[in-house]
Amino acid sequence: MSGLNSVTLGGRLTRDPELRYTKSGTAVLSMSVAVNESRKDGNGEWSDYPNYIDMTLFGKRAESVSDYLSKGTYVAVTGRLHQNRWEKDGQKRSKVEVVVDNIHFQSAGQRSGQKTYGGQQEDAGVYDEDLPF
Repeated sequence: MSGLNSVTLGGRLTRDPELRYTKSGTAVLSMSVAVNESRKDGNGEWSDYPNYIDMTLFGKRAESVSDYLSKGTYVAVTGRLHQNRWEKDGQKRSKVEVVVDNIHFQSAGQRSGQKTYGGQQEDAGVYDEDLPF
């Protein structure tokens, strides 16, 4: 039996997304989102504490949305967690990121409405042999 692996987040992009391609030609869009968490500080005052979450979107959707996203854009995503593991200089490293299945955003040029790109993950997938994880 497999576990439940589902994530829903909303926040602002912390930098311009980076579009690249694998050796096999699959588009990969990397982005980072700041998601604030409100909690009381030592003085009993409510403060926002940001969590920075790395995200990756694959395939044709990555190419489609890359032109509309930039630093500061608010995005809402659904996806799943994926742990990347690698070794560098003899040290084992790992990082958890969100692999995006659906993304909703309002581009800077839109006054109302949202753009939505979603659906099933394309066959190119997360485990392409030429990705760095």
